[in-house]
Amino acid sequence: MHEENKAAANGCGKIRSGAQNGAALLALMEKTGYSMVQQNGQRKFGGPPPGWEGPPPPRGCEVFVGKIPRDMYEDELVPVFERAGKIYELRLMMEFSGKFIGVCVSLDNCRLFIGAIPKDKKKEEILNEMKKVTEGVVDVIVYPNATDKTKNRGFAFVEYESHRAAAMARRRLIPGTFQPWGHTIQVDWADPEKVVDEETMQRVKVLYVRNLMISTTEDKIKAEFNKFKPGVVERVKKLRDYAFVHFFHREDAVAAMSVMNGKCIDGASIEVTLAKPVNKESSWKQHFNGQISPSSENLLGFPNKEDGTQKPLGKPASLSVRLNGQHSPVPPEVERSTYPIFPGIKLTPISMYSLKLSHFSSAVMHLDYFCHKNSWAPPEYCLYSTTSQDGKILLVYKVLISSIADDSQSYFMPEKLCTTVEDAKELAAQFTLLHL
Repeated sequence: MHEENKAAANGCGKIRSGAQNGAALLALMEKTGYSMVQQNGQRKFGGPPPGWEGPPPPRGCEVFVGKIPRDMYEDELVPVFERAGKIYELRLMMEFSGKFIGVCVSLDNCRLFIGAIPKDKKKEEILNEMKKVTEGVVDVIVYPNATDKTKNRGFAFVEYESHRAAAMARRRLIPGTFQPWGHTIQVDWADPEKVVDEETMQRVKVLYVRNLMISTTEDKIKAEFNKFKPGVVERVKKLRDYAFVHFFHREDAVAAMSVMNGKCIDGASIEVTLAKPVNKESSWKQHFNGQISPSSENLLGFPNKEDGTQKPLGKPASLSVRLNGQHSPVPPEVERSTYPIFPGIKLTPISMYSLKLSHFSSAVMHLDYFCHKNSWAPPEYCLYSTTSQDGKILLVYKVLISSIADDSQSYFMPEKLCTTVEDAKELAAQFTLLHL
């Protein structure tokens, strides 16, 4: 079969010479008035288009299109995409594929995760260091250690003015090429914040309070938030160094946020924001595909049935912030599917730690992954048992988490017993993740 026929049969279009490609692209530019430039391994068509006035489209207006045949170019792609609406900009990167294209919303991510940062570095030091070697730095988000507020947690988030600036910075900060303070850092994309619509946020009457002292009690928090207006706090739920403060009325929650943000409680300067509601479909219950037993639902905390706001689903200043880069964590959904192995498919050995969090569906794997990403020792599980009144053997795991950096150790053990080793280990991992 001729090459042209092969290409047509595979749905990849016709093979053209360089001269034919050039002529076709020139004709496209003359017809549309768009410009075309080669930039950083991409060919950019438009951005802005002719006659465009005002700022570029806001975040959320871009889609990513994958699996485009390598011999298909802008003159064929533009007419297809224009069916959906006016194109502001098209950036083309070519990858060979004989399959149908895939389209999804493009994540216009402007935030990088930087790990393995010396824990004695302050925000200003990290900000200055990032500005020295990367361009477009807007801010650095650093979280203090839960037990020692003079230290950071060994990681930070760097916010850039644009996705392109963040992408260029990520390339510049590849481990081995840049060692701030003589340390090899970890660099990755921070998972983008979940966007909650304004209408939903207008109903929130729960505040998220972080950077609390471990020793600060729920009663102390309730008393402090009731000072500006007695009796407005319904309840407080505190986990380690953060808490959720529930109010009877939204207007009191908003007023308290303004008054209490930056205040000191037991010597710690707290940060206060509105808690972001969590979509019930994105809860841990669905995330673990029904693997959480009914007995552990109350322990782990699911969305409040009354107002839809989030109960404590994880520690925003450690697990959730590291993985999602946001204040009210929502675990990513996990795709649980199998695919056939066709003859000739190349399989490449990889480390599980090179994968993303979304590739794991169990809390045990999440905890192992999280410890590795934070340069901690792997979690240690110690199994204990007791006997119920009816003679059943009941099991529970205690989990030891050791920090390699400062030799600190923490123990975590759920307050519920299980009948199987697998359930006990999964519950212990879930409990540990939620309290780290």
